[in-house]
Amino acid sequence: MNVILIAVIALGFIGLVAAVILYAASKKFAVYEDPNIGKINEVLPQANCGGCGYPGCSGFAVACASGPDLQGKFCTVGGQKVMDDVAKIMGFEAIATDPKVAVVRCNGSCEHRPRTSQYDGATSCAIAAATYGGDTDCSYGCLGCGDCVDACQFDAIHMNAETGLPEVDDSKCTACGACVEACPRDIIELRYLGKRNRRIYVSCVNEDKGAKTRKECSVGCIGCGKCFKECPFGAITMKNNRAYIDYEKCKLCRKCVVVCPTHAIVEVNFPARKPKLAVTEAVKPAAPATKAPATSSTKAK
Repeated sequence: MNVILIAVIALGFIGLVAAVILYAASKKFAVYEDPNIGKINEVLPQANCGGCGYPGCSGFAVACASGPDLQGKFCTVGGQKVMDDVAKIMGFEAIATDPKVAVVRCNGSCEHRPRTSQYDGATSCAIAAATYGGDTDCSYGCLGCGDCVDACQFDAIHMNAETGLPEVDDSKCTACGACVEACPRDIIELRYLGKRNRRIYVSCVNEDKGAKTRKECSVGCIGCGKCFKECPFGAITMKNNRAYIDYEKCKLCRKCVVVCPTHAIVEVNFPARKPKLAVTEAVKPAAPATKAPATSSTKAK
């Protein structure tokens, strides 16, 4: 009986010592977590798309809670409403951010960029880009395998069966950037959604010289520089034989669209242009008819 009692007392003492040690260790090595992190995490959409630049919504919540402000932080999926909620939790002033949308900078459909070869490999843009130049003479255009479609979590991008090009649904696009990362040719770009959902951009990334580009695609940018000279706001730059429109400087005046000889500049959601009135030569009023001078005739007597 004494042996059992001694064993129980010993085990109890060991347990008590272990509990004290564990309690002390928990206090010593305790990791403090800001309660705002959990609150922010609750208002986030939990899409974990990485569009904010952080590893998932939890990482974004930690960044918002630990920073002095929300400058440079934006949840692309939740948009301005979510950021307003985050600012309210942190007691910060909400920062208005212009929404963005993905745009496809290639307009080389089958009618403009005819196929010159047949690809029988894996249906992947990444593999196709690494193994050959594409089924057309343009080695910069869309490969049409749909890697961007597979990367999108929001069903915002689909392949057009007629043109063979991806098309973005503005109402579903969250500007997470997954399609941008998936495109091996850097054709897809995030740009400002624009006032009234209007945008202007060069729908071509071809860097070949003008003559070669014309042979490859009838709507490719030939680097002529007419748009660059026409833009009154300095929004267009010329580099590597192609034009690029800076969406932060562009005032949507559309002057560049008019002068582009290959129609490589795309205007989205603008009203139709008014047809130019035919210039007709003014009809001059007919000059009054002049009477012939009267002639006197003499009768022979």
